[in-house]
Amino acid sequence: MRIFKNKMFFKWAKSEGLTDLILRKAAEEIGQGLIDANLGGHLIKKRVARKGQGKRSGFRTIVVFQKDYRTFFIYGFPKNQRDNINDQEEKGLKKLAQDLLEASDRELKEMIVNSDLYEVGHE
Repeated sequence: MRIFKNKMFFKWAKSEGLTDLILRKAAEEIGQGLIDANLGGHLIKKRVARKGQGKRSGFRTIVVFQKDYRTFFIYGFPKNQRDNINDQEEKGLKKLAQDLLEASDRELKEMIVNSDLYEVGHE
């Protein structure tokens, strides 16, 4: 399974110190069914721990997930700042999820070259 983060998430995660190792672990947990909410349309809400701390003081992430295929981290926020996304955000993120899952490998490669998408590496 390939794991990605979009440009907005990449910048946010970098500023918060979320490493690829943390994201890879979260993606593995999602694959095992350990999620916080299924928002429908391949959109998952997943809590992620701060580096060196637990999930309780961590972050909420919105993830596009299709088992054994692709995972995209697309949105994140500190748990202490907000509980959830609103209906309008959810609708937009579901559209983005559909577009990402339907993208060909060539289109994904182009997004990576253009720095619109980053592949989560192994640390």
